[in-house]
Amino acid sequence: MHPLHISTCAHVKMDVFSVYNAVGHIPVVHTLPDGEAVLGVTSLGDEFYVLRWKEHDQVEVYDVINYRLLRHLTVPDIHRGFDMTSCEHYHCVYISDHIAECIHRLVTQGAVTQWAVNDEPKGLSVNAAHNVLVTCCRVRKIKEFSSHGDLLRELTLPGDVIHPLHAIQARNGEFIVCHGDPDDAVHRVRKRSARSLRGDLLCELPLPGGIHQLHTIQAHGDPDDAVHRVCKISADGRHVIKSHGGQPGSDIGKYHGPIHLAVDNNEFVFVAELNSRRVTLLSPTLDYIRQVVSSDDLKGGPDRLCLDIHKRRLYVVENGLGEGCVVVFSV
Repeated sequence: MHPLHISTCAHVKMDVFSVYNAVGHIPVVHTLPDGEAVLGVTSLGDEFYVLRWKEHDQVEVYDVINYRLLRHLTVPDIHRGFDMTSCEHYHCVYISDHIAECIHRLVTQGAVTQWAVNDEPKGLSVNAAHNVLVTCCRVRKIKEFSSHGDLLRELTLPGDVIHPLHAIQARNGEFIVCHGDPDDAVHRVRKRSARSLRGDLLCELPLPGGIHQLHTIQAHGDPDDAVHRVCKISADGRHVIKSHGGQPGSDIGKYHGPIHLAVDNNEFVFVAELNSRRVTLLSPTLDYIRQVVSSDDLKGGPDRLCLDIHKRRLYVVENGLGEGCVVVFSV
């Protein structure tokens, strides 16, 4: 059995110095053609999956070596996907549907099942136990499900964690959680215990049938009075161990719209900043290392990340007015 990919909390070894101590941005190796808005990306074995916002053939499956489109998969009854992740252990892909309040589970040959979340799901990840972590922003919860949808536990986040968008579990049971809301006093990316955006970006996204809708992506924090940070929280969920950031901005040490995360086996953190249009790399102790993707590398803001250590690739989703694509970087 192969280890999980980094996007699903993999624990595989990587030469730290090749990426983390390098100078400059990581190189672009491929860009997928523009198409419908991209709602998620994940890698699984020798393929990577791209979720687009359309009525049929929503999932595009590509070869990771030559980026050739292999096939399309249709997800019946999907209303609006928000995120996508994968599990090598069960060889399947998960999609959160925040309108239908459910998770869609796809096996690689296209069979699809789903289960109810009974709350609005946002970001997804898979932990070391091969369970699915579903971040529910409105109720400030992380729900842990088995691969087939059995609810294992619900973790209620503290009252100041408003609009959590994505959670990833570390080896020691803590969580990294990104959250934010226009009315929060604190907007940040946090690491939270196992027990337990304003900067709105307006973008026009196409609905099936050629209809367009102006969609607000809640980034992370109010540009006037919020703080945008990355935080590490103790295993009991009660203490902030370390934080990085503060008032929103684009200077080093500041954030403006962190929306999605990728964490490697050494617990280095990649942070996609929607409004600053960049991807920032932090150390396991949340110290700034460098900017690995800048606005010069992207046409729009980075919406989702997938880090595949096996192929040394960072997949970055970017969406503009009415279209989206995936940019592949070499790490």
